Amino acid sequence: MNIFLWVLAGVLAAVFLLAGARKATQPMAKLAEDMSFVNDASEAQVRAIGVVEILGALGLILPAATGVAVVLTPLAAAGLAITMVGAAVVHARRKEFPNIAVNVVLGGLALLVAILRFGPYSF
Repeated sequence: MNIFLWVLAGVLAAVFLLAGARKATQPMAKLAEDMSFVNDASEAQVRAIGVVEILGALGLILPAATGVAVVLTPLAAAGLAITMVGAAVVHARRKEFPNIAVNVVLGGLALLVAILRFGPYSF
């Protein structure tokens, strides 16, 4: 189970790192082509979401890999799950229902990592 959780955390970290880096660095006009929510958000909000996703991705891997403050790993996973709840709410308000499925899957997987790393498979 430990290997499964490492692989899952690695995949989630990669997804959130790429998504966060894109939101944190790409010009707003380019982001608007693929992410229509940026038209209703300020640049600071979009950049902040990107930074949160990057920090969450790093939090999934670094504490556990280094053995320093390992409680941050499940906390990062829980934070990413909460972020996905917020994203799903935004997509629901905008009636972008296919996007909610992505948020549910990513949020559910992050929640699974959080529960298992807090519980029986903690470090």
